[in-house]
Amino acid sequence: MTIQVDKAERVTLADVAEAAGVSEITVSRVVRGMANVSQVTVSKVEDAIARTGYVRNRLAGAMAGAVSNQIAVILPSLSNSVFADVLNGLEVRLQASGFHSVLGISNYDSTREAQLIESLLGWQPAGLVIAPTRLSDRALRLLERSRVPVVEVMDIDRDEKDMVVGISHRQAGKSMAYYLIGRGYRSFGYIGHDIEADHRAAIRRDGFRAALRENGLDFESEVTTESESSIPLGRKLTGEVLSQRAPRLLYFSNDDMAMGGLFEAMSRGLQVPRDLAVAGFNGLQIGQSAPVALTTVESHRTLIGQRAAEQLLARFDGAEVERRIDVGFTLLPGASA
Repeated sequence: MTIQVDKAERVTLADVAEAAGVSEITVSRVVRGMANVSQVTVSKVEDAIARTGYVRNRLAGAMAGAVSNQIAVILPSLSNSVFADVLNGLEVRLQASGFHSVLGISNYDSTREAQLIESLLGWQPAGLVIAPTRLSDRALRLLERSRVPVVEVMDIDRDEKDMVVGISHRQAGKSMAYYLIGRGYRSFGYIGHDIEADHRAAIRRDGFRAALRENGLDFESEVTTESESSIPLGRKLTGEVLSQRAPRLLYFSNDDMAMGGLFEAMSRGLQVPRDLAVAGFNGLQIGQSAPVALTTVESHRTLIGQRAAEQLLARFDGAEVERRIDVGFTLLPGASA
């Protein structure tokens, strides 16, 4: 039996019920995943849904008290593969448990971030995962009053509002500085993208500098810009530094920038690390696949996403969870320093 439905009209539960030969209440039970329906009936209803093209109105379900299977996710960027890795780890784990993410991109804009928090919470998701920028007062109030579990991801150098999963960026910066000092370097410079917007990059820089000062050192030069990080930007700023008296080693805000520095040094015929040493942060594949493997810190981004999902899923089950999870980082010695 085939039900003809005007394409200009929305397919309803009644249409599905007629196609399946069951009641609307039975169809409603099936689409809500209730247990008191036989497998034979479930198969009939699912077949009817496929034939009619029915799409469940999840907003109506949420208003009726049904549990949402959506997880709101707010990230600062997707142009940087770092956040794509976090999202992948999150999504794989959520999908395995019947949830999926609804994504918003803040573009490192605290005003937009607050708007996204308000908008996505308005759809009553089951939970919220956010890689915060500099949270505004409005955003903080929204998170504090949220009735859903909230996981902040990427850094643990902050007071969590609910749960947090990430690494200490300050310690990552310090660890890199300790390693390089141990390698005998005493002349350092810093090149960074927009660290006013990307506070995690600023925290790493400050951690690196703190370790230098513990050893009676400091950056001999420091160049930053308001632009978003990229390989071309790293190359451009490195060119500016090399046009003057360059430090022996350049520490970059991340691997994208550091790879730009590596390319610029090579284009000038410099030998890395003999003439110029380079270090970054993130552990991107491009850095480890370069002719001179990049000295960097791997941030375990996919694991951060996975653990964030696990925190939410545990909360949904009513389990007690750790409020703060440090997934750690790995220093990759590379060959560039």
